[in-house]
Amino acid sequence: MRTKFRFTGLLMAGLLWGSLPSFGQTAVSGFDVRNMDQSVKPGDDFYRYINGNWMKNNPIPDDKSRFGAFDQLAELNNLQLKEIVDMLLKKTYDKGTTQQKIADFFASGMDTVSIQKQGIQPLAKIFKMIDGAKNKKALINVIAQLYGMGLESLFDVYGDQDSKNSSQVIAQISQSGISLPDRDYYLNTNKRSVEIREAYQKHIEKMMQLSGLSAEAAAKAAKTILGMETKIAGFSMSRLEQRDPNAIYHKMPVADLQKMLSEIDLDTYLTTMGAPKVAEINVAQPEFFKGLNQMIQSVDLADWKTYLKWKMLHTTAGLLSSPFETENFNFYGKFLSGRQQMEKRWKKVLGVVSNNLGEAIGQIYVEKYFPAESKAKMVKLVENLKIAYAARIQKLEWMQPETKTKALEKLAAIVVKVGYPDKWRDYSKLEIKRESFFENTLNAYAFGVKRNLEKIGKPVDRTEWGMSPQTVNAYYSPTMNEIVFPAGILQPPFFDVNADDAINYGAIGVVIGHEITHGFDDEGHQFDKDGNLKNWWTAKDSIEYVKRTTSLEQHYNSFVAIDSMHIDGKLTLGENLSDNGGMIISYDALMLALKGQKLDAKIDGFTPSQRFFMAYAQVWRQNIRPKELMRRLKEDVHSPGEWRVNAGVFNIAEFYKAFDIKPTDKLYLKEELRAKVW
Repeated sequence: MRTKFRFTGLLMAGLLWGSLPSFGQTAVSGFDVRNMDQSVKPGDDFYRYINGNWMKNNPIPDDKSRFGAFDQLAELNNLQLKEIVDMLLKKTYDKGTTQQKIADFFASGMDTVSIQKQGIQPLAKIFKMIDGAKNKKALINVIAQLYGMGLESLFDVYGDQDSKNSSQVIAQISQSGISLPDRDYYLNTNKRSVEIREAYQKHIEKMMQLSGLSAEAAAKAAKTILGMETKIAGFSMSRLEQRDPNAIYHKMPVADLQKMLSEIDLDTYLTTMGAPKVAEINVAQPEFFKGLNQMIQSVDLADWKTYLKWKMLHTTAGLLSSPFETENFNFYGKFLSGRQQMEKRWKKVLGVVSNNLGEAIGQIYVEKYFPAESKAKMVKLVENLKIAYAARIQKLEWMQPETKTKALEKLAAIVVKVGYPDKWRDYSKLEIKRESFFENTLNAYAFGVKRNLEKIGKPVDRTEWGMSPQTVNAYYSPTMNEIVFPAGILQPPFFDVNADDAINYGAIGVVIGHEITHGFDDEGHQFDKDGNLKNWWTAKDSIEYVKRTTSLEQHYNSFVAIDSMHIDGKLTLGENLSDNGGMIISYDALMLALKGQKLDAKIDGFTPSQRFFMAYAQVWRQNIRPKELMRRLKEDVHSPGEWRVNAGVFNIAEFYKAFDIKPTDKLYLKEELRAKVW
């Protein structure tokens, strides 16, 4: 399901050109020069100049496919969350309390003795439901029941904001049905895709044998499943195509969807899965459902049962006994991403608990680990960024006055959420017992599905968060027009209440600017201040905008990341634009914050301007396994960390001045080729 966003800000003309409040109090470095490799020239490879020694001294742990600043902070958060859970396990709590649910959920996942004894048994009831279907109509009814249990297979039905009426939640239906991470793995003929398909078929075969099939039957089932998923991939919309919000908006009467999906009685299906009766639904990919309808007609019932059993096995593999868990890891963890071993059991179980009881454990987390001063200073920093952003919009030479007015209105309307929600989620209707990790997880899945479906037909709850407070991430939502910064990311190296301004503006300041810029990136700029998918640009500005973003797209396209695989500048355009805007705006905000201070004052031998870009580069430091890099180049809308730095900073004029970059330096980019959007 997609997440949404919104802004509230103040645009005070009197502040636009004045100085902003300094952010740091007692300035500390916030940057460790020992992580640098100063034998590298900044203009040749700024990423390694800043992070070279860190990369040498921080090899990737065996249980990870990459390791960087985000991962280090996530590890710290894991230890903090584990401390909370361990504290809860020492006491007994009344049934139904959030403390009881957190403790029992975690304990059930750590009871490996019981999980081992059960083997495939937790799926027996579900397999019996599938086997009991006498015809396709009955099997479709089973699919709907399973969806209500949180076990999705062919397609996804959910409640989400109406992109053209963002105040309302409507029913949505979108494609699904494949188990490889991207549809192109089924369709591409390059060597890596062929290898993935071959390994995937063997993986299915092994999993089906573990479920009880003979070697011969498992081999036949694997061939059938791969064939069916390949057909589904063939009529699925690509990841890139789905970046266009208009391409996935087709609101229509349910009766119209019923015509293209005639093999499914939609009223019965929606009722069975627990959705309210609806008159309209947004069909994200109409061609997918036309293709699926034909496939339901043509594929035998026995093959559909085989496929559905696989989907259930695939979805729940991590909840079953070690043979299933290990085989699932061998393909998805080791083969696809290059990880050498599974993460420790407690981390995996903690992740499941944190994902499904996010705000329950998050409430304890923020009370224990998130100081009030951090929230206050973040709010001030966001205000500073918005002031700088407004000034930048007003100065744009290429944007027409009427578009500027609307851009400023959208900027002012952005809602900022910092740390944690004002209203905590109610988990009282979720039943958790200590006896079964499998049942607890499915209960949590079903709870989430029910909670989501109940939103359909109701006004949007703008207090809701799309991430839990302990998440090491941040987001912008175009339909909510909001930026959200969970407490989890508001720690070094992203945010340090005691670091000097340059470090904070170069790290969390750029993150803030990045999220704000998502409201104006290739996707977000199509939504107005209220979060509605609506064109607010003049025709001239739209043409100029695309022209200016194309240079950034082409620059990223030019980088070979591994072997012959280039960065996909079009797929990653929104994130690259947001990095670019984030740096430009946060640098402006830093200069306003430092107005009246000495700009040549050095810490660790570096000026504020230099430290700004150094802080940005250290945020994206990482080591990454080749297989994981290849996977992310195909699936991830973000450029890899190395190129978020080396492509990113070389489009910023102030970077050239700060480090005296020369035309003879390897990564020097001619001024006429640099992106000039903001």
